[in-house]
Amino acid sequence: MGVAPAYAAPMGNRWLPVDFIYPQRVDLAGGVHLRPIRESDVDMDMAAVLGSRQSLWQRYGPAWGWPSEDLSAEADRAELARHAADMERRETFAYAILDPDETTLYGCIYLNPPEPDDLAEAGEPADVRVTWWVIDKMTDTDLGSELAEFVPGWINETWGFRHPRFYP
Repeated sequence: MGVAPAYAAPMGNRWLPVDFIYPQRVDLAGGVHLRPIRESDVDMDMAAVLGSRQSLWQRYGPAWGWPSEDLSAEADRAELARHAADMERRETFAYAILDPDETTLYGCIYLNPPEPDDLAEAGEPADVRVTWWVIDKMTDTDLGSELAEFVPGWINETWGFRHPRFYP
């Protein structure tokens, strides 16, 4: 794998080292794995998002207006393409949480540069904003628990962030 293109953060601030190569696959228990989301995941993503729309709206709707009631496959495809392009530019990162055969999307994990007023739990300025979700039927499963334990360590060990803000 070659070196990903350098990221030029807004206002000249560097978010990640120029030579940082983001993970292409992360294996979890039971064959579940993470990989960068793709535009071609639209059918799986639509099923996941629409199947859990009400709980996702309660969590993200007030801040981000997502997922809208009238979310279309075309709009979702465009959003997934944007996520993939942002990853190529190393601006933000979106990972699909997938079953072993990649036929079901269980949720997503997002890493974004912090906003100026973001603070980590210890009151330090945050160095990354992290959020993730799983479909409703997986919330109270081993996967939901595994992600709650896994994600903070992954952010620290793999990505090198020391002051994450987990949102919301």
